[in-house]
Amino acid sequence: MSWNKRLLNTPIIGDITKKIASMKVSNDAKNIAEHFTQFLKPELATTDELRAEVFKIRHNVYCEELAFEEVKEEGQERDEFDDHSIFSMIKHKPSSTYTSCVRVVRSSCAEELLPIEKYCLDSIQNESLHPSNFKRTEICEISRLAVKADFRRRKSDQFKGSAIGVISESTYSETELRCFPFIAIGLYMAAATLAIDTGIKHVYVMMEPRLARSMKFVGINFQQLGDAVDYHGLRAPYYINPKIFLDNLTPGFKSLFKAIENDICEQLSELKLI
Repeated sequence: MSWNKRLLNTPIIGDITKKIASMKVSNDAKNIAEHFTQFLKPELATTDELRAEVFKIRHNVYCEELAFEEVKEEGQERDEFDDHSIFSMIKHKPSSTYTSCVRVVRSSCAEELLPIEKYCLDSIQNESLHPSNFKRTEICEISRLAVKADFRRRKSDQFKGSAIGVISESTYSETELRCFPFIAIGLYMAAATLAIDTGIKHVYVMMEPRLARSMKFVGINFQQLGDAVDYHGLRAPYYINPKIFLDNLTPGFKSLFKAIENDICEQLSELKLI
């Protein structure tokens, strides 16, 4: 056990150290929320033009970079689940560039399967949280999250394709760079808003266990439903619901969620979806 871990596990000293660390994380998160809203904005893809932008981002990431899907001549990545999905993107305000996208796949009937039901149903080992236990209109899946390489900060990573995700220091300011690693978190928060405010009670996602662990850092506690399987890389089935999501967000990241929720809800209201 490392010295730092031993210190954290020491009575009294460990408790104080953890509280100090928690305060710092919360304060940093509040700063991130301010920077996020200054440079980034969640936006629903409500028109054919915006949905085409979603499909282009997905093609860039899933087809060209990661090679999870074949490259399409039209430069758009689409599938059967898009017809019963709602989409969100995050825009970089200064450049009006869309950085990323995510979709929430919904189901109104037994014929409208979620991706996890069609491709990975056997991976769900927790029978009590099986999608078949719930009303079709109350389940959804967060799917096809994609962030353009230009907006991923790290020069290298263990995951295929991430090595080219370098941000040009000459293009973006240091303040902007501070919030780019939180784009993925922002996407999950946008998806959470889309689910919560449209009556969804049970949310599924197939994700890398490493990503699920990192999400716990901000209080997004996905519950693993089974072992990891080979599905566009090593991924496992996860579950979350609105109560788990809202009860566990750390104070600092609650401020980020509120900012994103306000933006998304305003757009949903304009569309008369809430």
